[in-house]
Amino acid sequence: MNLVPMADILKDAYTNGYGVGGFNINNMEFLQGIIWAAEEENSPLILQASEGAIKYIGMDYVIAMVDAATKNTHIPVALHLDHGSSFEVAMDCIRKGFSSVMIDGSHHPFEENIAIVKEVVRAAHSVGVTVEAELGKLGGTEDDITVEEKDAAMTDPAEAAEFVERTGVDCLAVSVGTAHGVYKGDPEIDYERLEKINNQVDIPLVLHGASGVPDEDVAKAITFGVSKVNVNTDFQQAFTGRVKEVFAEKPELFDPRKYCGPGREAITAKVKEKIAMLGSAGQA
Repeated sequence: MNLVPMADILKDAYTNGYGVGGFNINNMEFLQGIIWAAEEENSPLILQASEGAIKYIGMDYVIAMVDAATKNTHIPVALHLDHGSSFEVAMDCIRKGFSSVMIDGSHHPFEENIAIVKEVVRAAHSVGVTVEAELGKLGGTEDDITVEEKDAAMTDPAEAAEFVERTGVDCLAVSVGTAHGVYKGDPEIDYERLEKINNQVDIPLVLHGASGVPDEDVAKAITFGVSKVNVNTDFQQAFTGRVKEVFAEKPELFDPRKYCGPGREAITAKVKEKIAMLGSAGQA
């Protein structure tokens, strides 16, 4: 696969003040729609696969599809494990060819989170693989895992500084008011908290749960050190919405190509919108 470490992509974004999308793949159409859009816009790209997606698609299929999608591309692409739950899962992805992994110990106590992340960083960095970690806990639902609003926890700026120093992590996902899945109301980003975190650490920050967040809010977050912005739900809604439209127009359809194709086109259009909003067009 023609992949680069995610740290290389984020270093340029962090230095030059733009964001790069962490775009999740759920099947072949998602992968094609995403990479075709990034190539057309000449944008660097972070392809993400969650544990749920890997289980659904199959690890060998993920690797083979990404290999096919990137072998002749002219843009820098990283393949990233999204929300890895354990050291073992992260290591399996690294062995299979991922150029970046997230180890999510945010549900553990602070010291335990540090210990888990340090172990992954030590192993990953030895083979040039990037590591993302999370401090604080986002609410919402992702891959059928739900964190209730009462259990969500904002990232503490002072803890963030200690966490980064002790783990050596390459980028940090922070909880500042966003959530996974579909928002029930308007999300409210705590910019004061985000600015304090950015002032305390010197690595790129990651905004999870960006689907449904107004463009101007994401753009403002980028000015406070956010270099990676995760999007999944928006693409799922775009794909499914277009497929529903196709069936409403032609309920007799049964050829998957006739409805998955338009769904793929909807993803490409949505990815282009996100790339324009993030400012990564022309940065490849």
